[in-house]
Amino acid sequence: MAHATAAVNNRLPRHIVIIMDGNGRWAKNRRLPRIAGHKAGVNALREIVKFSAKKGIEALTVYAFSSENWNRPGSEVSRLMKLFMKALQQEVDELNRNNIRLRFIGDHTAFSEKLQTSIREAEEITCHNSGLQFVIAANYGGRWDITNAFRVLTGKIKAGEISPSEINETLIQSYISLADLPEPDLFIRTGGEMRISNYLLWQLAYTELYFTDQLWPDFTPEDLEMTLVWFMGRERRFGRTSEQIKREKRA
Repeated sequence: MAHATAAVNNRLPRHIVIIMDGNGRWAKNRRLPRIAGHKAGVNALREIVKFSAKKGIEALTVYAFSSENWNRPGSEVSRLMKLFMKALQQEVDELNRNNIRLRFIGDHTAFSEKLQTSIREAEEITCHNSGLQFVIAANYGGRWDITNAFRVLTGKIKAGEISPSEINETLIQSYISLADLPEPDLFIRTGGEMRISNYLLWQLAYTELYFTDQLWPDFTPEDLEMTLVWFMGRERRFGRTSEQIKREKRA
């Protein structure tokens, strides 16, 4: 058992990203209002964050609210915004005590001024923490992310700061969200759907994709541990052959 644990530690993903799907169905199965599922989802997330920090994961990014979620019924969106605000206020001090840095990505201009202020304050409170980088994608979309990067680059070209010939993958990457963090190693989606739903489109180029039928409120640290074991069994070649990987390990 000790040998297996050591192997897990040696091959832990540096950056995990999650689509937390299934809150509404979890509530429906229990004949509860959908917001009850979202509240249960917050509780599940709290435990996953704690577990990730203890495991020494460098970064955890979760999809809290996509740019497409505005299409949901207005009453549900309103309740989600209130829950988002309440969770921020309740959790930020605990995150700070545990040396976890809280960050947000996405277009936050659509949120109320009060929520935008809470987001900024939460980031400021935890900005000097050196532990787990906990990132919440809120009003985020992968296409928005890439479009925004090109909008910035176009502005720099017009200003004469860069020329079109200087644009390459590395330069574009520097203007994409999470550019300062390790690229995602492990993607997890709960709820049984098998798609990435406009999430981190640029960043997921070489990420291992893991899908589970479990609804998010039922996803526990033990389930994440099992997912990490699955990840350990993956051979990550990044375009190389298995033989090349084996030779590198022997060298």
